[in-house]
Amino acid sequence: MLVTYYSKIGMLRTYAYRVKDSSCARILEELAKSVNIVWNFCNETQRKAVRWHRRWPTGFDLNNLSAGSSKELGLHSQTVQAVAEQYAENLRTSKRRGLRWRGKRCLAWIPFKARGVTVVGDVVTYCRQAYRFWRSRPLEGVIKTGSFSQDARGRWYVNFQCEVAAAEPVSAERAERAGGIDLGLKYLATLSTGEKVGAPRFFRSLEPRLAVAQRAGKKKRARALHARIKNSRKDFLHKLSTRLVMEFGMIFVGNVSSSKLAKTCMAKSVLDAGWGMLRAMLGYKAVARRVRYEVVNEAYSTRTCHTCGALSGPQGLAGLEVREWVCDGCGVSHDRDVNAARKILRLGHQSLSGGLPGLQGGEDAKT
Repeated sequence: MLVTYYSKIGMLRTYAYRVKDSSCARILEELAKSVNIVWNFCNETQRKAVRWHRRWPTGFDLNNLSAGSSKELGLHSQTVQAVAEQYAENLRTSKRRGLRWRGKRCLAWIPFKARGVTVVGDVVTYCRQAYRFWRSRPLEGVIKTGSFSQDARGRWYVNFQCEVAAAEPVSAERAERAGGIDLGLKYLATLSTGEKVGAPRFFRSLEPRLAVAQRAGKKKRARALHARIKNSRKDFLHKLSTRLVMEFGMIFVGNVSSSKLAKTCMAKSVLDAGWGMLRAMLGYKAVARRVRYEVVNEAYSTRTCHTCGALSGPQGLAGLEVREWVCDGCGVSHDRDVNAARKILRLGHQSLSGGLPGLQGGEDAKT
């Protein structure tokens, strides 16, 4: 897996590799328990500060309070610092008085910094213990930070965040090629070019088998099916997002809220579509390839004619069944999803030119 974004110096890229040795899993699990101890200590310190009306500790304060514990916990000293700094960062971004405790139900996680590991070929050494991993792609750039992480099936991965050279700007011809994307359920993505990408519905296809495994109490089988669904969805979205950023120089996507629609009767279909994952992939892949990417306000985009701007499209729950309509203002016949994608494209151009970023109002339900 690759995740890319720009730093103040250059471009940061994360490489994820699966750890080979299953015998090392027990060692990593013990280290993960020590990481949880550091995290819970930081959380307890924060809660005491709240209870006693004291100043909330910063990452620097937590580093000082946890200094000297690495030898007893069996961790590298920079791992203890990384956990404290990550706790302080999560607390700042969450805007809460405290975070959740880490226990055996949490997926294991062991952060480290560049000085804490040594990488030679397909072997990474941490705390004098060597871990082999499948080097499926070359490791480029200079390692800055990283972590060991565990998935729901107990498989371990090593992640390296590296600083690499900035990508070359796209060609002038491609930079002027813009595309609007309307996300939906019947069609996962409808492009302003008129292309429609169908929704594969990975969860729906394996839902009967998953139900059988869950009723039989086969937890291992259920986890394997969930992983298969997740990997299939991720593979499909990776291929789609890569094709889009290679095709367009500017990409505009509607801001339909999957978290809000997940609270309705469409919850399964919305979560199965993976709108948030697709937008996240488009975001960091656009950064890696110097493509302009923006999320615009798509309110009333399915009802507004992209040609004349008249608000004459079908509305309400009954209007959701209408897939084609004729504009009362200009008389142009529209496909509902294609019109929404072209309206999103137009809103994106307006935001670039300093116009209104979008129309005011609520969001339409997507089908």
